[in-house]
Amino acid sequence: MKTEVYSWRVDAIRKADLESEARREGTSLAGLLDRITAGWLRQRRNGEEAEQARIRKRVMAAVGTIRSEDPTRSKRASELVREIIRQKHEKESVASRRAD
Repeated sequence: MKTEVYSWRVDAIRKADLESEARREGTSLAGLLDRITAGWLRQRRNGEEAEQARIRKRVMAAVGTIRSEDPTRSKRASELVREIIRQKHEKESVASRRAD
């Protein structure tokens, strides 16, 4: 049972087109809008699921591919990332001073 109400403003031409399409399909305007929005939501969900599947596939292709001679690398990941960022900012700072 539908209990919620939602309304929005559309221009007169769009409203007339929707009402005309509803009459052509032999349904109410509410029924037409319900079908349209359900289809749109279904499409969005399917698109998101497909995107998530693509991401999972890329991640799984990379699992286990990072090798290092450093057995403490995973424990030091934050430290290593901070160092990379510090070096990047240092290079950018030197470059901007040269540009001045």
